[in-house]
Amino acid sequence: MTLSISFSKVSPIPRGHQADLEPFHDEHLAKDEGEEATGKDPGNATASTVLGVGIATLDLINEVATYPEEDAEVRASAQRRLRGGNATNSLVVLAQLGHRCRWVGTLGEDAAGDLVLADLARHGVAASDVVRVRGGTTPTSYVVSSRANGSRTIVHFRDLPELGADAFERVSLGGVDWVHFEGRNPRATASMIRRARRERSGLTISLELEKTRPDIDSLLDGPDVLLASRGFAEGSGFSEPEPFLKDLLARTTAELCVVGWGAHGAAYLARGGIAARLPAHVPPQVVDTLGAGDVFNAGVIDALLRGRPAREAVAAAIELAGRKCGQWGLTLAKEDV
Repeated sequence: MTLSISFSKVSPIPRGHQADLEPFHDEHLAKDEGEEATGKDPGNATASTVLGVGIATLDLINEVATYPEEDAEVRASAQRRLRGGNATNSLVVLAQLGHRCRWVGTLGEDAAGDLVLADLARHGVAASDVVRVRGGTTPTSYVVSSRANGSRTIVHFRDLPELGADAFERVSLGGVDWVHFEGRNPRATASMIRRARRERSGLTISLELEKTRPDIDSLLDGPDVLLASRGFAEGSGFSEPEPFLKDLLARTTAELCVVGWGAHGAAYLARGGIAARLPAHVPPQVVDTLGAGDVFNAGVIDALLRGRPAREAVAAAIELAGRKCGQWGLTLAKEDV
């Protein structure tokens, strides 16, 4: 089922410039808490088809009592080998929430790539469009997870080409309701966004902004929803979410900008509205924060696909991510599905 969203496009405005923006009246991203959203019934479990474009990794996770000091030698209390990667994590959560999910990206022709594909298949995420790179090594993240406070520190190794625009040209967009891009490899990703917008005008496009990268602003023209991290906001020179969102919305064609702020919740700004911050959902004990941002992004996408207003969508995503922080891994509890 396709979303019927009509966005009024505006041209990106350079940083520091001001603009008189048209009021935003999109029913699927309603601004005010009391405003009714039309489209999908929020309680309707009808599946949508979501295509995710980004990386997949092999995660080697060492659990330690507390994070070690530099040059220390500590013993891990447990070790896990899991599939990781922002886009695939979000898709695995969306699949559990009832959506049909597909992933496209690159993997090496190695055992780690086989593990990634097996895990995606186990979660019902299709990956028939994957590009296996002969002689390539699947990206690996080495994670130190502290049992004391649930923090995670990641060292990422990548020696594999990113997905190219030519490979994305061969990916069918038929029947897709939503495409979610990681904000990586800006030149190629910008071409992918243009192709998706050109071929499927009614398609909803979201973009994750996790890290500041050269030419990342080239991706701000085309998406409907921007999902930024606190790290991206701070890397852009902002210490608070509200001024960051105002600056970001003024430079994008997107109608909704959202930024996760970790233990301080999240904030959002819809075009024509005002920036609003919502508090975090703190579990009784923080166990594992690895992938919490990916769960948050999935929660926003799921709620918007179900027709919920922006405020409700962000609140639902905060709660979902908070619940995830109280458990190991990305398997949702029954009450979340």
